[in-house]
Amino acid sequence: MPVTLTLLAEKKRQGEPIVMVTAYDMPSARAAEEAGVDLVLAGDTAAMTVLGYSGTAPVTLGEMLMLTKTTRRGLHTPLLIGDLPFGSYERCPEQAIDSALRLVKEGGADVVKFEGAAPERARAIVGAGIPVMGHLGLTPQTTTALGGGFKAQARTGVTARKLLDDALALQAAGCFALVLEAVPAQVAAIVSERLAIPTIGIGAGPATDGQVLVLNDLLGIFEDFKPRFVKRYAHLRREMTAAVSAFAQDVRARRFPAEEHCHAIAPDELERFRRSAAANA
Repeated sequence: MPVTLTLLAEKKRQGEPIVMVTAYDMPSARAAEEAGVDLVLAGDTAAMTVLGYSGTAPVTLGEMLMLTKTTRRGLHTPLLIGDLPFGSYERCPEQAIDSALRLVKEGGADVVKFEGAAPERARAIVGAGIPVMGHLGLTPQTTTALGGGFKAQARTGVTARKLLDDALALQAAGCFALVLEAVPAQVAAIVSERLAIPTIGIGAGPATDGQVLVLNDLLGIFEDFKPRFVKRYAHLRREMTAAVSAFAQDVRARRFPAEEHCHAIAPDELERFRRSAAANA
């Protein structure tokens, strides 16, 4: 049964943890589908983990549309979240609505997500009929764009209170859920308790209503750096390198392809071909 906003709200009420991962292509989406996760984010982290940018800010809406489309093709049950990239929603509510509409209509997203404390932006997109997930705490788009570095947020009484106020404002604006990234666990616990909507934590401790990790981080495909909050559940990049190296060695030693990897031709047809080739030599 497809995951719905009603089901997510019920999970919050029942205290049932929500599972969310990123995915940027059809094979990754299928893995998330088969694993039974609740939410899949076609996230702008693909800028770094797939597209090779130094941060998330450079990725374009066109690139995010392509990644969202291919993720959609591998999903049936989880709710698909389209990530609004930097520069696609900040100018005005109309720009935010237009970009969100494209992620839904062209990309196939069920809902969208954006970063930052902008309740008027959320209200505009929700008013256009598109559900919105908010994102507070560490916001990598502006962090990388402005060179601030990946640092934990809301670590003083004043900034923690602002985080709570911003979260309540996004909830009032109609957001159905909220990502809390890189904030103290105790702060995230209080914010989660105060909100009626689900919170999804990433580096925000165990008391949020759900957890999200970047698939390429948890699988060990992207190993350029490892945030404190990442747990590696596999080391696929090492296995990928080992497999490609083994292939290269087999080719150079003429061990591949072997007979079982080759197509055959009937002996009489082969003889006919040989005579024809010899006659035209």
